[in-house]
Amino acid sequence: MAQLPLQKTIGIIGGGQLGKMLIEASRPLNFHYHILENDAHCPASHLADKVIVGKLTDDTKIRELAESTDVITYEIEHVNSETLLDLEAKGKLIIPSPKALQIIQDKGKQKQFYSKHFIKTAPYYIVNSDSDWEIALNNISGEKLAVKLCKGGYDGKGVVIANRSDIINGTYPFSEPCMVEKFVPNVRELAIIVAQDQQGNITEFPEVEMFFSPVSNLVEFLFSPSRFNAEIIAEAKKLAHQVVASFGTPGLFAVELFVDQNNQVWVNETAPRPHNSGHHTIEACYTSQYEQLNRILAGYPLGDTSLIQPSAMINITGPTDFTGPYQLDNLDDLLKTTGVYVHLYNKADSKPHRKLGHITVLDTDMESLLAKAEKVKSMIKIIPA
Repeated sequence: MAQLPLQKTIGIIGGGQLGKMLIEASRPLNFHYHILENDAHCPASHLADKVIVGKLTDDTKIRELAESTDVITYEIEHVNSETLLDLEAKGKLIIPSPKALQIIQDKGKQKQFYSKHFIKTAPYYIVNSDSDWEIALNNISGEKLAVKLCKGGYDGKGVVIANRSDIINGTYPFSEPCMVEKFVPNVRELAIIVAQDQQGNITEFPEVEMFFSPVSNLVEFLFSPSRFNAEIIAEAKKLAHQVVASFGTPGLFAVELFVDQNNQVWVNETAPRPHNSGHHTIEACYTSQYEQLNRILAGYPLGDTSLIQPSAMINITGPTDFTGPYQLDNLDDLLKTTGVYVHLYNKADSKPHRKLGHITVLDTDMESLLAKAEKVKSMIKIIPA
């Protein structure tokens, strides 16, 4: 028999907006949440039952979190996976398993994992020192190359589209270990969020078509269902399930994929947590990505991921012309619009390209949805408070 919801205490390493929305989704089940974050006033702090202040890599603080909770999850990859592996070996329930986390933390290891499990991905080469660059260029074709830091990249940081000629001349994008990948122009991007429960059952959310800012490399806008044809969607779902089944752990995984002009589909990378590409599910699906993760953490059955209505999501990010306290202009008009839902992340200051919130837009059909979303995009403006 499942444990009573009131007895479930969940620990999150990280207290940002993902943690905030995870706690919000748990309220009907009355779970308790303890979080570890280096900022006592982080976005999730006002919702958590307990805030442990410390670095996300602090061995002692993570063990303190483990002592007071039934299960641990994380809302960011850059945490101390060695401590989590030790805790898991001693019987602590950690979802997803830190074994999967250690692979995903390193983009080079992640690519090698895909190769090992025959999961389609772009040609790549791992560069560990300056002497590896010549070998990488011999292995990867094209004048432009996608270069990604193996560790530490996040929210568009640690990714460079480099020129082959610059590298030949000794101008390397990074001095740290990185992964060089074939650059394919004019790709379209989609994401499939896959959920696996503690009993091994797997389901996925409807596919999402994503559009990124060329400046910040962050998702600007997305919608679901996508405009991809049935064959592409089926291939994307097949690859996403293959990725999650290969990791072999319960959890929520956002599998990001590319589609080229020849309709070839391959896996770009995977996030082992709730993801920007699933924020719209709060209003758009019968079970949101956050409720789904709560169910997984508690050992409950997976929920129905079907779309209630076509939906779009627009990120609210900090403008480049100021830093400091802010407010969302046109908030009254946004809130008066039917099918528009504003989410603000409780961040004290705006910074250039910082994620401050998102807006979900719902409508009855794709044509009306996209028109409404364009209108909403034109209304979004962050101004000094």
